[in-house]
Amino acid sequence: MSKIVVRGGRKLHGEVQISSAKNSVLPIIAGCILNGDKCVINNVPMLEDVFVIIDILKSIGAKVDINKIENKVIIDTEDIKDCMPDSELVKKMRASFLIMGPMLCRFGHFKISLPGGCNIGTRPIDLHIKGLSALGAKINVGYGYVEAFAKKLVGSNVYLDFPSVGATENIIMAAVMAEGETIIENAAEEPEIADLGRFLNSMGANIMGIGTDTIRIIGVKSLKGTTYKPISDRIECGTFMIAAAITRSKFKINGVNFEYLKPIIAKLTEAGIYIEPKGNSVIVDGNRELRHIDVKTMPYPGFPTDMQSQITGLLCTVKGTSIITETIFENRFMHAAEMKRMGANIKIDGRSAVVEGISKLTGAKVRATDLRAGAALILCGLAAEGETEVSDIYHVDRGYVNIEEKFKLLGADIERVN
Repeated sequence: MSKIVVRGGRKLHGEVQISSAKNSVLPIIAGCILNGDKCVINNVPMLEDVFVIIDILKSIGAKVDINKIENKVIIDTEDIKDCMPDSELVKKMRASFLIMGPMLCRFGHFKISLPGGCNIGTRPIDLHIKGLSALGAKINVGYGYVEAFAKKLVGSNVYLDFPSVGATENIIMAAVMAEGETIIENAAEEPEIADLGRFLNSMGANIMGIGTDTIRIIGVKSLKGTTYKPISDRIECGTFMIAAAITRSKFKINGVNFEYLKPIIAKLTEAGIYIEPKGNSVIVDGNRELRHIDVKTMPYPGFPTDMQSQITGLLCTVKGTSIITETIFENRFMHAAEMKRMGANIKIDGRSAVVEGISKLTGAKVRATDLRAGAALILCGLAAEGETEVSDIYHVDRGYVNIEEKFKLLGADIERVN
């Protein structure tokens, strides 16, 4: 198994390029099912999760051409069949369930294993089922699988009890060719959902209100192929912004959308970090006296849960008491035990973590318990005195493209060891 070895204490400098958002690319690839045509997706991050969802599409008959040099994926879904995808692939990640909406929309029937993913808490599919049922689907949840039937999907009003990202995406994709109008209220507002909406509209869908909590969809009879470039990854950008802060460094991050970063920037600015937008770039200066802060994760436009472990790592190095409250996933403090191996002073109380800042973290052997926790431990290693080994790094490879190479470009002493 691979691990990443970091020898900390170095200042970072220079520039780094952000990849496209994994959380945009996965639903966009699932959405390709809808048109029975050919789609070209540009600037695709070559990540393990992307390869998994591509393999899932292949398992039901899609033809996929991956150009790793140009970061381009061409997907032809003309020959997709109404069949159950490979269950072992589906169990690898939560986003596998995103093909339910498009497959039901196209074929009127679909069966899929219950999805897997990072062990960060209970993530039920009840809101997916509620939304698809409102459109006229009959859904059976069996032992380890979900099966849906619909002779015809018909537009409806759907109110989500919680603004679930995955449920919002699945309902949108199921509704684009449903008869009549669908209105989704209390929809998730994440930028990646707006990106999916723009992608579907480029294929001929009629979706309004994307990026708001009320989405209106007028069903169309068919969709066509398209060429599309997803948005940049705000979570990867946020991770590198915290890298500047935790190492008390200054560098430039390229290929970003400043608008989508506002919730992250607000908290980092509150902590005393200087952030300056420069077009599609941002300059981050963490080489200053930082302040302890309190953080509460919330659905967008609140502070993202996917940045919670990274900012926890930063606050371990900031004098004073910080309180981090996790409202999205109940099991997302597993990284705390690993950070404590590095000397961090963290106490977990239910859904909150109380962090007492210390002057210096110390290198240690730690384990990535999930995708974002692994990234956070690398950040801690960059700031720590001595050598840090982060094992189970396959988690990190699910969401970050060549993370060690990007940090090397910034002057970090970091390497991947097999």
